[in-house]
Amino acid sequence: MTSKMSVSMEQDRKKDESLIQGKRSDSPEPSGVSMKSDRSMDDPINFRDTDCATDLRPQKNKSKFTEKSHLEDVFKELEHKVISLLKNELKRFKKLLSPDYPACSEREVEEEEDQSSVREGVLKITLHFLKNMNLTDLANTLQNKLVSVHQRELKSTLREKCKRINEGISQPGSSALLNEIYTDLYITEGWSGDVNNEHEVRQIETASRRPAAQETPIKCKDLFKDKSIRRVLTKGVAGIGKTVSVQKFILDWTEGKANQDVIFMFPLPFRELNLMKQKNLSLMDLLHHFFPEIKKLRLIDCEINKVLFIFDGLDECRLPLNFQKNERLCDVTESASVDVLLTNLIKGNLLPSALLWITSRPGAANQIPPECVDQVTEVRGFSDPQKEEYFRKRISDQSLANKIISHMKSSRSLYIMCHIPVFCWISATVLERMLGEAERGEIPKTLTQMFTHFLIFQIKHKDQKYHQKCDPDPQQTRESILALGKLAFQQLEKGNLIFYEEDLRECGIDVREVSVYSGVCTQIFREEFGLHLGKVFSFVHLSVQEFLAALYAFLSFINKKIAKQQTWSDLFTKSNMSDFLRSAVDKALQSENGHLDLFLRFLLGLSLESNQTLLRDLLPQTGSSSHSKQETVKYIKEKIRKNPSPEKSINLFHCLNELNDHSLVQEVQHYMNRGGNSRLTGVRLSPAQWSALVFVLLNSEEDLDEFDLRKYQPSDECLLNLLPVVKVSRKAV
Repeated sequence: MTSKMSVSMEQDRKKDESLIQGKRSDSPEPSGVSMKSDRSMDDPINFRDTDCATDLRPQKNKSKFTEKSHLEDVFKELEHKVISLLKNELKRFKKLLSPDYPACSEREVEEEEDQSSVREGVLKITLHFLKNMNLTDLANTLQNKLVSVHQRELKSTLREKCKRINEGISQPGSSALLNEIYTDLYITEGWSGDVNNEHEVRQIETASRRPAAQETPIKCKDLFKDKSIRRVLTKGVAGIGKTVSVQKFILDWTEGKANQDVIFMFPLPFRELNLMKQKNLSLMDLLHHFFPEIKKLRLIDCEINKVLFIFDGLDECRLPLNFQKNERLCDVTESASVDVLLTNLIKGNLLPSALLWITSRPGAANQIPPECVDQVTEVRGFSDPQKEEYFRKRISDQSLANKIISHMKSSRSLYIMCHIPVFCWISATVLERMLGEAERGEIPKTLTQMFTHFLIFQIKHKDQKYHQKCDPDPQQTRESILALGKLAFQQLEKGNLIFYEEDLRECGIDVREVSVYSGVCTQIFREEFGLHLGKVFSFVHLSVQEFLAALYAFLSFINKKIAKQQTWSDLFTKSNMSDFLRSAVDKALQSENGHLDLFLRFLLGLSLESNQTLLRDLLPQTGSSSHSKQETVKYIKEKIRKNPSPEKSINLFHCLNELNDHSLVQEVQHYMNRGGNSRLTGVRLSPAQWSALVFVLLNSEEDLDEFDLRKYQPSDECLLNLLPVVKVSRKAV
C-alpha cells in the first residue's frame, strides 16, 4: 500500500513538473526578464493561473525563503534562456562555416537584423574566443559570411560606378573600361616635411628633375599593407591621377583582386559632402544616405569588420574642418553636423579602428593636422616610360603613336607636362588629328599653342556633334567663352577648382542653360550628374581653367569692358598692351608661391599674332602686336638679369619660350656643345647666361643622377650659380 502511494505521489510530482515545463516550452523566448507584477498569460515566468503547489510571485508578506526561492527560479530560467541563445547562435555560426553553406543567405541576414543587439554581443564573444584559440582565419571567415550579403550588394554598386572611365567630359557611349586603359601611376611614400604651396606646374618640373633613387615607390594597392598605418594622406597636383587611382583601388576590391581583408569601402568625395554642410545627422545616417545597400546594418563595428573610408579631393572641401573647436563625438548614432562627423572620424574619436584614405592637392594638405596622419604619399603621375605606354594604349595606330611620342619629346616643356595624365589626353586629342592628317596646320610646340588648338577643336566639333552643322555660331560661341572665362578668372583668384550653382550665378551664368556652355566646350566645362543632393561644375583641369582665365583677361583688356577685380584690378588700368603685359610679369614675380606662373605663360602666348590668328573668330583686330612682343621680351630679359630665385627665373625662360624667343638659351647652348674637360674654359657668363644655363640643364635629358661640375668650371662661382642643378642631383662631383 505504501509502495503504491509512493508511486502515485511520484507520478503526481512528475505531472506537476511536466505542466510547468510545458508552459515554459510553449512560451516565446523573451529578449530579457521583466520583474513587473502584471505579466501576461504568455510570460514564461508567470505562474498566476497554474496548479503548482508553490506560488513564485513576490508578495508583500512572503517570507525571505519564498523570495529567495523565486530569485533562484528566475535565474534558473534566465540561465536556460541564455544557454539556449548561445547554443542556437553557435549552431548558426557552425552552419555558416560549413562547406555546405559557403555564404550567408538573404533570409539569414534579415533574421539576424530582426534580433536585438544581444546577438551582436554573442558574435563578439565568439570571435574573441576564436582569436584566443589562435583561430583568427576562422574568425575572419565567420564575420565575412555574416556581412556577405551587404558586402556583395555594396561591391556590385561600386563596381558599376568604377568600371568605366571618361577621359575629359562624359558623353553617351564615350567611356572606356578602366582596366583596359589604366596605366599605373608613380607613387612615392614619405612625409615631405612641410606643405609645398608652389604652383603645381613648378612642382611637376621640380619632380621631373629628381632622380628616382632618392624616392621610395609604393603601389597604390599596398597603401594599408602596414597594419600600424590607419590614416593615409595622398598628395598630388591637379589632374595627376588621384581620383583615377581611387577609382582603380575600389574597382580592384570589388573584383576580388586586392585588399580582400577590408569588409566595407565607403568612398565619400568632398565635392558631394559639401552639399550636405547644412545637414545634421549621425555617421550611420550619412552612410545610409550614400550607401542604401547597407541600410539594414544599424551599426558598424570596425573591431569586427575592417572598414575603409575614402575622402577624395580635400582641396575641394568647403567645410570648415575645425579640428580645434569642434565638439568631441564618439557615438555613431548621435547626430551632428557633417563637419563635426568628419573631424571626429579623422581624429579617431568615431570608429577609432577604421581606416582612412584622404587625397588632396599639395596646397590644401595642411588642413589635416600632422598628428592625424600616419603616412603621407605623393602621386607623381606618369614616369617617362609610362607616358609612352599611355600614348600607345590611347592611340590604336602605333605608327601615329610613335609620331606623337617623338613630337612630345622634341618639346621639353610639353613632355614635362605629360607627367599629368590629363595633359597627355589633351595632347593626344590635338596631335592625333594634326599628325594623322585629319587637320592641317603648324604642330603645337608651346603650351599656349596646344591649349589654343584644343579649344578650337572643341568649339569646331560642337555643332558637328549636336547639330550636324559645319560652322558654329560665332556670336554665341564668343559669349559662351567669355562667360566661362569670367568664371575661370574669378574662381582662379579664389583658388577654387570646382563650382556650385551660386558660383555660376555670380558670373551671370544661368544654371538652367549651363548645357549651352558645356555644349560649346564639350570636353572643357562639365556638369556632374548622379550626385546625391545637387550639381557640381568644373573645368577638366586647372591648366584649362588658367588658359581660359588668361584668354578672358586678354580679350577684356582689348575691349576695355572688364569690371574692377578684387586682386588684379590695377592690371586692367594700363593704357597699352606693352604696359599690360609688363604689369602681368611683375605680378607673377611678386607671387611667392608662383600661383600666376601658368596664367602668365598663357597670357604672353596669347599676345602673339600667330595665336590670335588661330582665334580670329573670337578675337577682334589688335593692331600691331609685334612691337608689343619685342618690348615684352626685352623686359623679361631685364628681370632675368636681376637674377631672381631659380624657380622664378625658370618660369621667365618658359615665358620667353611662349614668345618664341630662344636667344639666351642659344647663347649657352654654344658652350654646352663644347667638348673637352671644361665647357666654360675662358668664358665669363653674365647672370642672365648663368640662369639660362641652369634652365637648359634642368630641362635637358641629361642624366642628373650624378652631376659632374668639372665639365663646366671647377670653381666656387660655378658651384654657386649651378646650385639649383646640384640640389636635384643625387650626387655631384
